[in-house]
Amino acid sequence: MKRTWTIIGVADVARSSDWYQSLLGLPATAPAHSYFGQLLDSDGTVLLCLHQWGAHEHPTLASPAHAQPGNGLLLFFRVDDFDAALPRARALVDRLAEEPQVNPNTGTREFALRDPDGYYVMVSALAAD
Repeated sequence: MKRTWTIIGVADVARSSDWYQSLLGLPATAPAHSYFGQLLDSDGTVLLCLHQWGAHEHPTLASPAHAQPGNGLLLFFRVDDFDAALPRARALVDRLAEEPQVNPNTGTREFALRDPDGYYVMVSALAAD
């Protein structure tokens, strides 16, 4: 089996880890390091990696000043608890980037919000109603 590990640059790994754990209804756990953390599903699958800007010599993670964070990237999470995810999301932001709607292509409900670093996050129901 092959898996993708999406890694995003963030200003504060602990803050972003708390934010995503809240959004996705994951147990609160501290990141392994101050400069890197992983969000894991209940089966151990890596959902997202968080890398502090400039912590290592990775050219694309050097600084958000070189490009707008999230340019060309859409973090798209399919969740099996959509009805619970929506109030968790509303508690994290002043307003959603997109209110809940049904995607005509997938037939699933979805909404969008921005994370603390400006990344666009789409949350979609795992199955159509």
